[in-house]
Amino acid sequence: MAVLDVRPDIAKGGDPFSKIMETVKSLKPGEALEVIVPFEPFPLYDVMEGKGFAHTSQASPDGSWRVTFTRK
Repeated sequence: MAVLDVRPDIAKGGDPFSKIMETVKSLKPGEALEVIVPFEPFPLYDVMEGKGFAHTSQASPDGSWRVTFTRK
């Protein structure tokens, strides 16, 4: 599974969308992607669904979210 923590990017005021999409492109067949973000990324769910991914989300005690995307 590829893991991408974008909390530092967001904390610096950046938009991690292109970084996430580049990581998606590099996934091997059957490989999942876990994205760690400081909030639940509702817009990303729709984008990833359009690319053929399902997701599971889990809130962490520190307030961040771990979202795992797997191909449908």
